[in-house]
Amino acid sequence: MTNIAKGLEGVLFTESKLTFINGAEGVLTHLGIPIQEWAENSTFEELSLALLNGQLPTAAQLATFDADLKANRAIPDALAQVITHMPRGVHPMQALRTAVSYLGLLDPQSEDTGAEARRAISVRMIAQFSTIIAAISRAQEGKEIVAPRMDLTHAGNFLYMLTGKEPTAEQTRLFDMALVLHVDHGMNASTFTAIATSSTLSDMYSCMTSAIGALKGPLHGGANEAVMDMLDEVGTPDKAEAYINAKLDAKTKIMGVGHRVYKYFDPRSRVLRDYAEVVANKEGKSTYYQILETIEKVVVERIGSKGIYPNVDFYSGTVYSDLGIRKEFFTPIFALARISGWCASVIEYTGDNRLLRPDAVYTGVTDAHYVQLQDRQ
Repeated sequence: MTNIAKGLEGVLFTESKLTFINGAEGVLTHLGIPIQEWAENSTFEELSLALLNGQLPTAAQLATFDADLKANRAIPDALAQVITHMPRGVHPMQALRTAVSYLGLLDPQSEDTGAEARRAISVRMIAQFSTIIAAISRAQEGKEIVAPRMDLTHAGNFLYMLTGKEPTAEQTRLFDMALVLHVDHGMNASTFTAIATSSTLSDMYSCMTSAIGALKGPLHGGANEAVMDMLDEVGTPDKAEAYINAKLDAKTKIMGVGHRVYKYFDPRSRVLRDYAEVVANKEGKSTYYQILETIEKVVVERIGSKGIYPNVDFYSGTVYSDLGIRKEFFTPIFALARISGWCASVIEYTGDNRLLRPDAVYTGVTDAHYVQLQDRQ
């Protein structure tokens, strides 16, 4: 009997030095360094460069990389026009997918699949993803697109382009930390999709467009938006316990709870939980946090023994909401962070590339013959 790994679970197809996950113990590391240390000490820019290089950068390397990102933040006017004329109400991930694909049409280097070209394009895309997403948000609201500033960090500049107002140091730090937590997460669906596309020696823009398509799905990138829908459905903290017990009794899927890899707390969720509590209390928006706190308590008590715990999506939505970000843009922001991991993984795999070509167990008939159209019943 042939064993089929549904969803490719447990299937090893490559080696990587970038990210390690121990789901049983709730461990996540990048280059061997725990995610908690990255979140506490690092920045999106540094982690992005570390993954691209495969090692911690020097101060000089980081300064050069930061300067390159800033120099490439602006998007072509032609792309800005495309974004401005997109239909109102379009799904933000559709808009992002289209914008990134169009960006490839404007890049004279796009068809170069060499190592140096992949690296150069990666830097440009990491820089421009934030500008594209902020532009989509503003265009969809009928607002003028805000040009990037060169004196702000990657996180701070995005919030500025999104709102037109310079964020506080605390808001910038919070958003930067959220980006760090989402930069890479091993062979998830979108990263695998990017690698699968790149294994054909396709261009980087096709790889990233493929990844965006995978991330768009609610079982991958859209879970944090679904968590916010759940919170709105609960309404008030006093209704949370009865609500979640009813869901558990009915064996209904609870968004933001459970993970394909983790059988203990997602370490990223622990970091976000602490920040979410502080921000929620400071901003006077503690209702969402109180609901989540109650739901987590009931979930851990009732099904934690089965290895089902809150994941990173459980708290990320409340953090983004407290920063004034509309929930339909939670998934594009996931892409804003994950672009670095996608690019780093593609570059790493390309170094020892092999076309991905899995197989399937055939379960159809084997002795059929063609029947002429007029003879078919």
